[in-house]
Amino acid sequence: MEGDRLALGCDLGATNLRVALVTEAGEVVASAREVLDDREPEAVATDIRTLCDSVLAVGRKSWDEIAGVGVGLAGQILGDSGFVVVGPNLGWRDVGFGALVRARLGREATLVNDLSAAAWGEHRVGAAQGVDDALVVFLGSGIGAGLILGGKLYEGASGLAGELGHVKVVPGGRLCGCGERGCVEAYAGGHNVTERLQELVREGKAAAILEAAGGDVARVGTHALNLAAEAGDAFALDFLEEMAAHLGLAIGNAITLLNPRKLVLGGGMFHGISRLRPLVEREIRKVAGRAQAGVLSISESGLGDDAGLVGAALLALG
Repeated sequence: MEGDRLALGCDLGATNLRVALVTEAGEVVASAREVLDDREPEAVATDIRTLCDSVLAVGRKSWDEIAGVGVGLAGQILGDSGFVVVGPNLGWRDVGFGALVRARLGREATLVNDLSAAAWGEHRVGAAQGVDDALVVFLGSGIGAGLILGGKLYEGASGLAGELGHVKVVPGGRLCGCGERGCVEAYAGGHNVTERLQELVREGKAAAILEAAGGDVARVGTHALNLAAEAGDAFALDFLEEMAAHLGLAIGNAITLLNPRKLVLGGGMFHGISRLRPLVEREIRKVAGRAQAGVLSISESGLGDDAGLVGAALLALG
């Protein structure tokens, strides 16, 4: 590792903050995670500094040895300003978070959408390595995508490209955390799936899912959905088919529009719900244009949960 430049990569999700010390070859030297007890922007910025200090101590490095800090955040970020337009799963809107982070760190930091960071990580050292045109989609608490076009990270005119979770699949439909209606995230994002299932249980439906949750409505969520589906419950299987149809519509149309060679699918929902991924892949190939689907290969994330950490660090290194 001697001679390797080092960066700190931070992955800020709806529930957890993760920080890693990463080499320019994409190797994670040390990492740490903590649950976000306080999601107020000032508190989160302070948590980032504290966790960065902890990771440096574990890695036996000083701040003087760090060439850059990258922060991937689950939200819409306006270009390189560090201004968060909306972070639905954090409850943020119009937050100058980049300035807060820089003030806490006492140095510059690169703030990017978490899926832009993940896409760059997959492109540099993961499943999309060596691929110039790739779409990276992660399905977790929310739904996000990152774009590699012509070998470069593509973020659009104002840094907001790749917001796949907020593509409309049911015009005028369910209210999404972004404040708009009918987004695919409102139907298939993890937080919203849990909310939908609990609503259905209260309506007297989804009995097998409630049973899988031990009869406790508060425990009804994606894990109980998976258990019920694995047991062959018709309601759970139909629910998964609906999720897959919405996801396939959004992703398949993106494939037709962008014509990538590689689609990388990752995120906890694909791992936690065993039947979901093949259903989604089937729907994607049904929706995508035949010619575009013909050159497309679909892969699982090569970096898994580390994609955003590694990508954020590598973006900070330039």
